[in-house]
Amino acid sequence: MFGRPTQLFPEDRTLAGRDQALFELPAKHRVLGTPLLASPEDGTAPEGSEVAYFGLGCFWGAEEIFWQTPGVYSTAVGYQGGTTANPTYEEVCSGQTNHTEAVRVVFDPKVVSYADLVKKFFEVHDPTQGMRQGNDVGTQYRSALYYTSDAQRQTAEELTKIYGDEITKRGYGEITTEIREVPTFYAAEPAHQQYLDRVPNGYRCHANTGIPFPQTA
Repeated sequence: MFGRPTQLFPEDRTLAGRDQALFELPAKHRVLGTPLLASPEDGTAPEGSEVAYFGLGCFWGAEEIFWQTPGVYSTAVGYQGGTTANPTYEEVCSGQTNHTEAVRVVFDPKVVSYADLVKKFFEVHDPTQGMRQGNDVGTQYRSALYYTSDAQRQTAEELTKIYGDEITKRGYGEITTEIREVPTFYAAEPAHQQYLDRVPNGYRCHANTGIPFPQTA
């Protein structure tokens, strides 16, 4: 968790990756019992569901926060934002894939909106730390909002500005969250999926500012 690269690798030096993953994923979410990679597009998630992607440090604790959120149908952890196809955890940890640890969240917008999830995202980590979260140092721990639609992009940008204005008034630096159109999500190994349900006393990194999202109209 310490001493990993804090700058992205030049793309021509990142690891090559592979055509397919080296493992098979479980079909079901260990906690929720829903399809692990549920999707409204193929009918494995309820009609009207949406998908969102978040990077906020170590994905073990991040995933737990989201699966405990009412309205969330399924979650999965993986790697996003880099160039290496189907990376392994060890490759991501090397810093040579340029991926960040991410959580894929399938949710019912009638119960919890994308805006609600983004507000929670900002409250449960510190989006000003760049290539780290707390004692977790490295490019794989960078903050990220990967949007799947123009509506998500607009919400992410608007709420980032609102929260950024709030925390800078409290003495924090600028938000470093990466906001971009969703890159390919490569699911992490089975051992990482719902890790904290299997290991309840396992590692959680919840570095945060302690500043709640300000009330908005």
